[in-house]
Amino acid sequence: MRPGPGELLHFSEDPSITVFHPHLAPTARETSAYVWAVDTHHSPSYWFPRQCPRAMAWTTPDTDPADAARLLGPATTRVHVIEYDWLPALQTTTLYAYRLPAAAFHPIHEDGHAYVATTTVEPLGPAEPVGDLLTTHRDAAIELRLTTTLWPWWDEVITSTLAFSGIRLRNARPRP
Repeated sequence: MRPGPGELLHFSEDPSITVFHPHLAPTARETSAYVWAVDTHHSPSYWFPRQCPRAMAWTTPDTDPADAARLLGPATTRVHVIEYDWLPALQTTTLYAYRLPAAAFHPIHEDGHAYVATTTVEPLGPAEPVGDLLTTHRDAAIELRLTTTLWPWWDEVITSTLAFSGIRLRNARPRP
């Protein structure tokens, strides 16, 4: 599930949203109320149940091939890692994507990992089911790995030359 031209996406487990109002999430580092959305490149980071902790890494032109080989594996350009305990939720969660008008948004940071709007935004249409989340990963050629704990892999990734993102890591098993 990727946005089309002039679109960004918002992912939710709620298929009944008719309008998005700016809000300040309880866990937000930001101090302003926003409507959040993501672009094509960052959409795969949200192909998970909302509360699922996930560690993700991918190659960029600046990635050292040795880091890619060691942490991603041969001929692999992107890996998502979740803990075994979250597999049942990944297999049973129905996730929806809302297509939003890109013109209403601006990048929140220089790296463009997410986009925000400070005004109310109406979806371009009804929520669309993303489909089976395992299949969605497979079809996008993103390797999905299961592990007992995210921390050993995550600690290696964040000191490498790979691009990375960690979402809901506070929900991961405690560090060993």
